[in-house]
Amino acid sequence: MRWENLTTGSGGTGEPAAPAEHGRAPDAALFGADAVHTRTFDTPEFAGVTFHEIRARSILNRVPGASRMPFEWTVNPYRGCTHACVYCFARKTHSYLDLDTGLGFDSQIVVKVNAPELLRRQLGSRRWRGEHVAMGTNVDCYQRAEGRYRLMPGIIGALRDHANPFSILTKGTLILRDLDLLAEAAEVTDVGISVSVGFTDPGLWRTVEPGTPSPERRLDVVRALGERGIGCGVLMAPVIPFLSDHPDRLRATVRAIAASGATSVTPLVLHLRPGAREWFTAWLGRHHPHLVGRYERLYADGAYAPKWYQRRITRQVHDLAREYGIGPSPAAMPRRVPEPEPPAGVTGPVQLSLL
Repeated sequence: MRWENLTTGSGGTGEPAAPAEHGRAPDAALFGADAVHTRTFDTPEFAGVTFHEIRARSILNRVPGASRMPFEWTVNPYRGCTHACVYCFARKTHSYLDLDTGLGFDSQIVVKVNAPELLRRQLGSRRWRGEHVAMGTNVDCYQRAEGRYRLMPGIIGALRDHANPFSILTKGTLILRDLDLLAEAAEVTDVGISVSVGFTDPGLWRTVEPGTPSPERRLDVVRALGERGIGCGVLMAPVIPFLSDHPDRLRATVRAIAASGATSVTPLVLHLRPGAREWFTAWLGRHHPHLVGRYERLYADGAYAPKWYQRRITRQVHDLAREYGIGPSPAAMPRRVPEPEPPAGVTGPVQLSLL
């Protein structure tokens, strides 16, 4: 593993550079290689998974100025994700550690064990201005590892105690463990929760998102949050061309989202960046070989599906949402559902890693 490559200025973490006010030189290491502790757990849920525990030197990551994301700061307590979604755009970040972007991304998980205490200290800095913090925009902070490491209660508690606005995007049902904390935080600051459900087809889910809770269980999360008075939107992502985009499947998904009590639904079409593209194409060849040629043509110009296709899906989903009594995320509330935007110079929406 190439830990020494990870610096605040290198971008090697797959995350934005750390804020200068934290007092380190631009190329300071995010953690020392001698502080990495590697372990495995002899339990069925973590079979084949290796955890690399590190003590990070920064946890608040600033989004690059060129980005058009509707937030400037992120917190990512984990790197790599056992959700194992075959389309996850964050896969490429594992290459900076000389790790495989396929199975390595699914099974080699970096854990920032000091994330809660570090965040509390950074939020208390006189230089920190209480800006919105987005979580779950790189890998899911409620993946299976969170059940053992329990980093999120401390993170949410720090944000609550500082009345700092934040949002969480997740595919994980483990967020319900922290329901009381989220309710407490919502009393003192702006809290936005969004759950990712791109489709409800069980066969597709089992092969394309094998490590995630089922779509039905994720929609139960939406329902439970609503019952506690915490509005929850659904990021309908990704809509997978030729597999989940049939009008009947779109209707079934939007109908289920509406039945869960979601406050909004925001569709995003699959995009395939380097790292994810190779892994997804290999999966496609095994499970749907007849579609490989169609994908090559649809994504011939790059990572994003053509604009006409994206617009068609967005229009269909919004029409269905209106029919079932919900709509897209309101533009005036970007904190409530962190709808992503493409990097500068890139057209089309950005698909988040969830999950």
